[in-house]
Amino acid sequence: MNHMTAAQAIVEMLRREGIREVFCVPGESYLPLLDALYDEPSITVISARHEGGAAFMAEGYAKAKLMPGIVLATRGVGASNLSIAVHTAFQDSTPMIVFLGQVNQNFKGREGFQEVDLVQYFKPIAKWSVEITNPRRVPEIVGRAFRIAQSGRPGPVIISLPEDILPVKADMQFGPVTVVPRPAPSEREVASVEELLFRASKPIIIAGGGVKHAAAEGSLLSFAEKHSLPVLSAFRRHDVFPNNHRLYMGHLGLGTQKEVLETVQDADLILALGTRLSEITTQDYSIITPDKKLIHIDIDFDTIGKVYAPDVGIVADLKEALACFQVIEGDGNWQPWTLARRRAYESTSKLVITEDNVINKSIIAILRDTLPKNALLTNDAGNFAGWLHSFYPFCEKHTYIGPTSGAMGYGMPAAIGAKLAFPNKTVISLSGDGGFMMTIQEIETAVRYHIPIICLVFNNQMYGTIRMYQEMHYPGKVIATDLGKVSFKNTAIAMGAEAHQVDTAASFEIAFNQALKRHKVTVIEILTEKEAISVSTTISKLRGE
Repeated sequence: MNHMTAAQAIVEMLRREGIREVFCVPGESYLPLLDALYDEPSITVISARHEGGAAFMAEGYAKAKLMPGIVLATRGVGASNLSIAVHTAFQDSTPMIVFLGQVNQNFKGREGFQEVDLVQYFKPIAKWSVEITNPRRVPEIVGRAFRIAQSGRPGPVIISLPEDILPVKADMQFGPVTVVPRPAPSEREVASVEELLFRASKPIIIAGGGVKHAAAEGSLLSFAEKHSLPVLSAFRRHDVFPNNHRLYMGHLGLGTQKEVLETVQDADLILALGTRLSEITTQDYSIITPDKKLIHIDIDFDTIGKVYAPDVGIVADLKEALACFQVIEGDGNWQPWTLARRRAYESTSKLVITEDNVINKSIIAILRDTLPKNALLTNDAGNFAGWLHSFYPFCEKHTYIGPTSGAMGYGMPAAIGAKLAFPNKTVISLSGDGGFMMTIQEIETAVRYHIPIICLVFNNQMYGTIRMYQEMHYPGKVIATDLGKVSFKNTAIAMGAEAHQVDTAASFEIAFNQALKRHKVTVIEILTEKEAISVSTTISKLRGE
């Protein structure tokens, strides 16, 4: 038993669970919790400029560190601001725990100052949302939050903290730290996988975030190599398998090349490993057809059969599953097909630079040739990311973080979180001008805490993705997608960062090399043209001109 305040008990639970960084925007509703954090030297508090930015930092940190990201905010207004990152964590299966100050229990139901029913507000986009009403139950509820956030399909947990309970002292009983369950397949299930695998002539693996969360990238590589199995990465899970490997066949995302899609279309067996087979990965639920056998392995029971009924469905941790599959021996006769599909992928991903190339392509070539192999890249939502996804080779694990939720404003704050998780890695964020402006204030956060990220901002003065669809469906009728002229260089300098503005590949290379050497927060604004609206088309082509 330990006699302490509810706030101190929360901090003690964080310490016991190995938390070393928390992110917040301060609020008067949880001041006792901030005060308790002040007295805990092992935990660093990162105070951000906006709750959405703070929560994106926590989400990016969690993806990189493979442990829960922690974020604190106040009542309804702070909670509403960070809800975008809660949704991202939910869709991206990211473990996160959100502590939210709440109005005094005596004032609830009277529409108190900034009052929102936080439990109900977050219920649809969180794994669990709960309010603590008894100080003595803090260790129990926070411990349960850590288990829920990390067990099964990971996700966000919301804990509402009425301000009157935080300073109350009680006898606290702390249990053991969280041990995450790692279920494994049964012998019968392994035999079923073996039977279907060797009946196939064109099997493929679609590998998703479950492989990354289980730290099973090495196990996947060994399994694929043993059986010469082609591997495709699910949407924005590029680093799940080395892109330069002979068995890698491409990324199933937005604007996926037809050669990559043909690999899935030609397959007769799909091993879906740690993926929920999302709308984007499956290309609007179109590429997994009834003529294909499906083996679906995921740690979440509800994910199996949610979209496609599998021939074999297994609830298992991917590292444990792949370890069990080591007993599978033999090799199929699909090597010639595998070789042909790899050549098809290489024909679309080969980065050829010519004088008439748009600058985006040249920049990806410079990143590829300049960055250390373990550099970590984050990206925002937007068409600019198409060049990254199509041409940058992710050859090592823990080198990519992106929002499968498609949230704008994500890339730069996520890079801050990732840099804190991996302080010795080079961390680069890529953003469009639309998304970057949504969380640009967090540059000051990075400067204040000396978190040296490099931010690339592709500025074409428009919401490019929406403009593309606008031109596809209503050519020439441009409304709401043009943006004004903003100097991101000058804005970044005003916040204490180093910054450059470039409009050629040569000037970018100079600025980028300087940024790599100086190890300071740096923004490189890249001026691009509206016309080259995506990797595969232009505005003129969309208009039929």
